[in-house]
Amino acid sequence: MEKSLTKTLVFQLHSANERLLSKAYHEARWVYSQTIRLATNGMDWDDISPRLEDEADIVKNTTQRIVAKSLEALQQSYDRDNYNTPSHEKTGPYPLRMNFTEGYNLTLEDDGIHYRISAKPYNPVKGTLRGAPDNLELLEQALESDEWRVGIAEAVARNGNHELHVNVTHLEATVQDKTDAHTIVGVDINEDCVALAALHQDDIVDSLVIDYPEIKQERHRYFTMRKRMQNAGQTAFDQVFEDKEERYVHDQLHQVSRRIVEWVQQFESPLVVFEDLKHMRDSIDYGTRMNRRLHSLPFHKLRSFVAYKAAFEGIPSDDIDPAYTIQTCSFSGCEHTTRSNRRKKRFKCKACGRQDHADRNAAVNIAKKGLKSLNRNVPALNTLPVVRKLRRQASGCVNQPTVIHSTVRGHQADGRVGVSD
Repeated sequence: MEKSLTKTLVFQLHSANERLLSKAYHEARWVYSQTIRLATNGMDWDDISPRLEDEADIVKNTTQRIVAKSLEALQQSYDRDNYNTPSHEKTGPYPLRMNFTEGYNLTLEDDGIHYRISAKPYNPVKGTLRGAPDNLELLEQALESDEWRVGIAEAVARNGNHELHVNVTHLEATVQDKTDAHTIVGVDINEDCVALAALHQDDIVDSLVIDYPEIKQERHRYFTMRKRMQNAGQTAFDQVFEDKEERYVHDQLHQVSRRIVEWVQQFESPLVVFEDLKHMRDSIDYGTRMNRRLHSLPFHKLRSFVAYKAAFEGIPSDDIDPAYTIQTCSFSGCEHTTRSNRRKKRFKCKACGRQDHADRNAAVNIAKKGLKSLNRNVPALNTLPVVRKLRRQASGCVNQPTVIHSTVRGHQADGRVGVSD
């Protein structure tokens, strides 16, 4: 099966005229702020771009792209019941969003890939791209091949450096048809971890829980700082903290998604199966504090990162109905379903007494539903492997046991003394 796949490549910009780039970032910020102000004041969204194109001191095409991105952020806020509504009082640099050959251009030369960014009308910034060899090789291929297309790019200021983020699309990428899959990998995404379970028609192949508690901790830290500043009437840096939080979570989720796809690649003809959570927000109402946490969880972002990274490796993905995956015992001879089976991270079946890591249990159920959706035989699961857990540390991912009691050190995690919370 062929499909179009888009990937973002990151490069460093080195130029003698970086000051001009910095000025363009601030002009882009003005366009962003004016877009939000005009939109929230009731101006027709179709009229905003023509007006700002004549007023902004950047090229018109780049202004159009920035306006479109700003309105998209505003629409996403409306879709989330005005959560994280964009502010028209933002300060600091904002990315230059540009179309290929219009706002920026790339050319292949003997000494590398040269860039030309129209930071200001008739005043371009020129230089040579620097970056990872794999990214440079892929961009060179995209510039030369008819099977690839170079698309929108963003010039951004990050950690004191200038970067160019380029979207390249493989127009005819080959992704395995999901009906040809041999191994079904269930993915259960949570606030502080993701659980994976690989099944085929005969048995469970493997399972893994990847912890990322630092994302939850950092999000809570930034929320606390913004709340304290708001209570003190100091809102000048509120958006700055929000932007830092968004960049941190974005980077962390990229790392987690890479780890997931690396693990999935080891299996024969895998299919990645997610829960379909499109309407999850409509059913969430657990009080103000819990609603804030759950409505802001990056379920969709991590799912999309995993799906497109898997697709680049030729691995398909699919969705299943999430009903009762966290409440149902995954043992084939039981499958008892009740809310009281789960307590925090511990799953203890009220019918058969089996204990398991609650998220791993859910991942197994997701994989089983994935097999059923393909009309495949679901294996008779009477034992499960010991839960393996990876927690990302400063030096990378390290193995960490989930259960340490002597009764569950063997093959299955279903003893009476069970998984810790």
